Amino acid sequence: MRKEQQIVLATRNRGKVAEFNRLFAPLQWNVVSLSEFPEAPEVVEDGETFAANAIKKALTIANYTGMTAIADDSGLEVDALNGAPGVYSARYAGEGATDEANWRKLLDALADTPMEKRTARFRCTLAYVEPGQEPILASGACEGVILREPAGSGGFGYDPVFYLPTRLCTMAQLPADVKNQISHRGAAMQALLKRFLGE
Repeated sequence: MRKEQQIVLATRNRGKVAEFNRLFAPLQWNVVSLSEFPEAPEVVEDGETFAANAIKKALTIANYTGMTAIADDSGLEVDALNGAPGVYSARYAGEGATDEANWRKLLDALADTPMEKRTARFRCTLAYVEPGQEPILASGACEGVILREPAGSGGFGYDPVFYLPTRLCTMAQLPADVKNQISHRGAAMQALLKRFLGE
């Protein structure tokens, strides 16, 4: 790992790029979006784990650009559903499903499940790949409970039904800066940062 390097983040989400740039400022990394590479191939996330998908994306983009790449994969694991929807979180209600369709399917699946058994977590795995090198992984999680009805208008995905007992609100009711600090993605990013700062 080198300081003062440029890294491509395997996403076209500007918010994610800005978040990574803030976190990695101590390393003097300059994180750029995949939007800088409009011809970059789309990566099919067909792995059975978050790690497999993150590694596949990071390797593909690192090989295509010749640059160090970071990719993430994340999703929701519900204990009463044996970890589902897991890697299928974004398409739980089918390919191209809306966020609402996904969380409504989840609420239907948990309709007969009592609150004490509706424990769940958001999980994220990051893969850091330098061209020609083995991937470096970092993970993070955020624990919560699935509500019976949505609350809050912020965030995206399952945030409106994901309740944080330590915050007494859903993920969708948190200010964006607070969410970034406590989220599964934030935890994974912090773990990766600590790894490099410790080397």
